[in-house]
Amino acid sequence: MATEEASSSCSSGVKASGKFAKMNRFRELEMRMNEARKMNHAEVVAEDERKKRPQNFDAKRKRLEWEQEQAEKKKQCVSKGEDFDRVKLLEVGADEAEKWERKKKKKNPDTGFADYEQATFRQYQRLTKQIKTDGTEYEREHEKLGEDFYASADTLGLHQRKDSEEAIDKMVVDLEKQIDKRSKYSRRRTFDEEADIDYINERNMKFNQKLERFYGKYTAEIKQNLERGTAV
Repeated sequence: MATEEASSSCSSGVKASGKFAKMNRFRELEMRMNEARKMNHAEVVAEDERKKRPQNFDAKRKRLEWEQEQAEKKKQCVSKGEDFDRVKLLEVGADEAEKWERKKKKKNPDTGFADYEQATFRQYQRLTKQIKTDGTEYEREHEKLGEDFYASADTLGLHQRKDSEEAIDKMVVDLEKQIDKRSKYSRRRTFDEEADIDYINERNMKFNQKLERFYGKYTAEIKQNLERGTAV
């Protein structure tokens, strides 16, 4: 009897431990399912947010991060008493600088004539780039004029300073170069009143000029005979 009771108790204990293990496993699987469900929901929400963002959102975010980083570096350089532009150039590699120079050479900012305002602005930019400043002359004028060196609302610019002869000669040379350059531009040809009228409209005139340019030397004698009335 004692042996049977021991065996029955042992079997019941094994059944209880097996049932407890199954419950723990079921609970673990349920926790994993809940965790996977939460992760899937979070991913769906994140994907929906990404779809609602503008197309250039990533580029703007990177740009803002870069600007913040540059602002922090500038503050550090100011606190150390260093030149930020110089420090920034020291961080640029030789290959990056060469690539940037090639890109600048390929880029053509002059897109052609748009309007007179843009043409004047491009001319101003081109002329100012050609100006070579003289640091010594700048400091001398600054010391001479003092506060009047910087223009204000009351500055007329008539008696505060006088241009040197070298500056005037330089301006004259530059103006002569501009006049010579403009003289080479293609312009509308002036009307010749003494030329023979052998056309009925402007289009026919251009066609006749083209014929004269290509075949005029071969038909010059025939044309002269027709004008003299001696043609056979």
